[in-house]
Formats: sequence, C-alpha cells, structure tokens
Amino acid sequence: MVRRKGGALINHSNSPAKENIVLFPKTLDYYQIQLTVMLESERYGEAMELLRFLLQCQGQDERHYQEWQSLLDWLEAAFPYASRDGEGDREPSGSEQDLKEEDMARILAKSKLEEDADYPDKLLKKVMNEPLSEATILALEQLSYLEGAQVDEALVGWLERTGAAVHPLLQFRTLQTLRRRGAQGTIGLMRGGEVAYVDIETVPLTNEEFPPQVGQVLERVAEQAEVHEPTLYYFAQELWGQFMMSVYGSAEYRKLLEGEDAQLDIWAGALHQMVSESLSGTRQEEETRAMYGITGSMRFQFEGAYRSLKGFVKSSLLDK
Repeated sequence: MVRRKGGALINHSNSPAKENIVLFPKTLDYYQIQLTVMLESERYGEAMELLRFLLQCQGQDERHYQEWQSLLDWLEAAFPYASRDGEGDREPSGSEQDLKEEDMARILAKSKLEEDADYPDKLLKKVMNEPLSEATILALEQLSYLEGAQVDEALVGWLERTGAAVHPLLQFRTLQTLRRRGAQGTIGLMRGGEVAYVDIETVPLTNEEFPPQVGQVLERVAEQAEVHEPTLYYFAQELWGQFMMSVYGSAEYRKLLEGEDAQLDIWAGALHQMVSESLSGTRQEEETRAMYGITGSMRFQFEGAYRSLKGFVKSSLLDK
C-alpha cells in the first residue's frame, strides 16, 4: 500500500469568490494543521498556495493575517522556485532541490543576521515566549541555519529550565533544531511527569527515522481503515505523528518500543478508537477491540492508551 507522505493535496485554485469565505473555528484548525504538515514535509509551493487562500478569507483575528503574511513573505524569498506565481523559475528536483532549499535558507538567515545583529536573540525570544504556532516553527527553522554555540546553550538551558511548562510538541521541535545545528550530548527534560534523558544526535528528523514499532502501529490501523473507515487513516496518521513527538523519550514511549505485537495492537486499537470517535461522535469500543484482537485481559491497557491519546488531543493544537 502506497500513500502520499503528508496527506492529501488541497486544491484551492478553482475556488470561486474566495474573498467571501468565512472559516469556522474547526475549519481554521484543520487548515492550520495542514499548513504545519506542509512545512514539515517541505512542500513549500503548496504551503504558499494555502497561505494565499487563507489571506483572502474573512473574519479571522488580525494576528492570524499578520502571521500568515509574514510566513508567506519568508517562503517566497527563501524558495522562489517553489512559488506557483513565479515567472520562469525552473523547479529543481531530487538532491539539487534539497541542496538549493538548504542553501537558500542559510543565505537568508545570514542576510538577516547581517542586517540585524540581534536577529538570533529575537528568534530565541519568539520560541521561548510564544506558544507553539507556525511562527515558532519558522523561528526554529531559521535558528537551524545560524552559527554560534550560544544558540545551542540558550535552547538547551531553556528546555532544561522550563520543564513541563513548554508544550511537548515545541520541546520536540526544539530538539530537532538542536540536532540540525549539529549539537551533541544528552539533555534531560520533563516528559510525562518524569525527567527523560534524550540523546540529541538520535532525535528523529523525519517520520522514517522513528523506530519501526511506531510505523507498525499505523500499518495496523491502515489495514483496518481500508475495510471499515477509509477516511480514518489520514487523520490517524496525523494524530499518531504528533503524539509520538509529544511522548518521545518518555516512559510511555519506551514501553511502546519494548512491547511485543500485543502492545502494538493495543495502541493501534486505541488510535483507531480515538479518531473514529472524533469523526463520528459515537463510541463503538467493543467493535474496535474486536478488530484488533484486544481481549478482556488487555482492556485495561487499551483504556490507558486511549486516555493518553485523548489527554494529548485536549492539550494540543489539534483541539483548540
């Protein structure tokens, strides 16, 4: 089974009278998540198209428009060939594209630094003082290309000092930034009510870099979703990816990796149940447990996994 990385492509180019569209809160949440996924998977052309669409919609807080415009301006400057409004720009492919994207981002960061010596401090303040958003993700991306051990020290000190006060997804994004910057060593941070020790050089930068057990849970959900709820897999994929980032390094994460097939079935069933319930509004726990072969003796663990997923959704950007 082959699926497109990052989910389905959204095509807004043929949407009539976009300036008359008013987004409902949950619709806005969905687009914000899509935007984050596009940036994460380096689909910059699609991200620019979505940002232009959002900027033409009405009825949002002014801060949203400012963030979207700022992000769009940066993307157009950093990746002009990815812009669908570009004229005559050839889009490179493969390793050439990867190299050009990294080089362009590095050049832009250096240019910003030359214009403003306080640029790294401004980015650090944004990351450390603002909630997780597209703006903080972008600030971390830019910090990846700025040299200087003081940035590493500031980020490590902030993570260790603030503990559980930092959203777990922002913690993980910061760990990724430290790895991209070439930082090394072990860092202790609060995860799941305990201090988790993480080796910076082993932090996954892509979904494929997570241990195989993480993907095996999704494979189980994909098999059942194809038969019972074909639309469920996309949402399960997004939720599971975010959840894995939020628990990375914790006792719960380690337990998943140490578990045998039964443990993977439990997590797959809980994930299926969580997403199915969110989409349909009904709880059919017995049917879900039957799909994944979760017996009565496994029910307590199943309910624990379900509560962990539900707790994450309630505290995350996925359920504003």
